[in-house]
Amino acid sequence: MAANKPRYSKEEFARRGDAIYERDVEPRLKPEDDGKFVAIDIETGAYEIADDEVTACDQLTARVPDPQTWLVRVGSRYLYRFG
Repeated sequence: MAANKPRYSKEEFARRGDAIYERDVEPRLKPEDDGKFVAIDIETGAYEIADDEVTACDQLTARVPDPQTWLVRVGSRYLYRFG
C-alpha cells in the first residue's frame, strides 16, 4: 500500500485533525477506547477507531478513497511513548 501524498502543510494537517478529533470523535469515545488509535480523514471528517494504527488506517482507506489521514491515540498526546 503506497502512502498518500499530503495535500496540506504539517500545520494545517494538525489543525484540521485536532479540530475534527475534539469536535466529532472525543465526545463519542467510551472508557474502553482508551489507548486505541483513531485514523481521521481531515477532508471528509470520516474516522475509524481500532486497537492498532494499521487497522484504523486500513479501515479508513476502505471507506474513503485517498484519505488525508491524521492519527491520534485516545487518552494520550502522543502516538507512542518511549522510555
